[in-house]
Amino acid sequence: MPLVPDPTSTLEDAPIHEPQRTLVAVGVNHALHDGYTDLLYVLLPVWQAEFALGYAALALLRSLYNGALAALQMPSTYLAERLGARTVLVYGTLLSASGYALAGASGGLIGLCAALTLGGAGSSTQHPLASAVIARTYGESARGPLGTYNFTGDLGKASVPPLVGFLLTMTDWRSALWVIAGLGVVAALAVGRLLPRDRKSRREKQDQALQVAPIASGTQTGRAGFRLLVTIGILDNAARPAFLIYLPFLLQEKGAGLTTVGFALSLVFLGGALGKAVCGQLGERLGVTRTVVLTETGTAAAILAVIALPLAPVLVVLPLLGVMLNGTSSVLYGTVPELAPGGQVETAFAVFYTWTLGGSALAAPLIFGRLGDVVGPNWAVVAAAATALAAVPIMLILSAYLGTMASAPKR
Repeated sequence: MPLVPDPTSTLEDAPIHEPQRTLVAVGVNHALHDGYTDLLYVLLPVWQAEFALGYAALALLRSLYNGALAALQMPSTYLAERLGARTVLVYGTLLSASGYALAGASGGLIGLCAALTLGGAGSSTQHPLASAVIARTYGESARGPLGTYNFTGDLGKASVPPLVGFLLTMTDWRSALWVIAGLGVVAALAVGRLLPRDRKSRREKQDQALQVAPIASGTQTGRAGFRLLVTIGILDNAARPAFLIYLPFLLQEKGAGLTTVGFALSLVFLGGALGKAVCGQLGERLGVTRTVVLTETGTAAAILAVIALPLAPVLVVLPLLGVMLNGTSSVLYGTVPELAPGGQVETAFAVFYTWTLGGSALAAPLIFGRLGDVVGPNWAVVAAAATALAAVPIMLILSAYLGTMASAPKR
């Protein structure tokens, strides 16, 4: 059997006796970066008014950030092979903070676009590296910690956007972004302090870089299952921004102000944080297939309810919608190590994040943004519900590739 390079030995190793410290470090980082990503939804109405933008242009602004985030997942992994995961995570966070600082200092739309792209480039570092560090630190018990890691991201989504909404009531959006950039610097320092340093020499890493490739996960069957998982992730990640881009405008049509919009988004993200924990447990009890079918179907039904209901009932529905809208991803992330081709978990995470985030970054402006300009926000959101439902038949096909313990309920 041929020997192949194993990327697990080239990333910075978290000492096995310090797993909690590692999880806290990457959790803080995840909260900051996910908050950075989703605070854009609060700012879209502000930028629409200031720059007279259409829905497609607004979706493009978001996609500049998310496109850079997605496109640089693999390069971030390769960079970490040379510099170490800890170093790349810290400097990536500082780069994201710099992006928002420059956005606040920008004098026009072109400068804003460049700053958002820079911020997205910084955020590209955290998903594959942090997930791989957790998977390596906890080994076969990583599904639970990965769910906790995803949960911390939603805490950032639930706190940073409403914070920006609150700041917008007291100051202009540029000053608000400078405050947010300052939080990024603090988070980078915290990650540098908490995340354990690499305690192995470069020679030791090189000596471990050759190992026997696993058999089962490298088969064509394993690769086919991984491709199906990625496809489901693309649809799930496309449905989420397709809905969230238009949510502020749907709420404004129902009479909501900017503060209410920020509060409503926090309800969605709080529900999403709960969903990461709840759906992770559901995945253990009901199995991956049943859980994904339940969450994607529920997402579609709740999105349609948001369109039909008045403002007050919508605010009640949003937390439940958040549970299902974000909960699916926790189940999918936890399945990546099981289906990783060749057992190369870091590479599998990087590929998964590249395609799922990249797919949503392209779908937002090219499909859903354009659709909103043509048929209006309501029908664009209906299309988002249909996208979530499209994941259901693919999940049913994927169930045949999963082990019986993953697809059958546990007793």
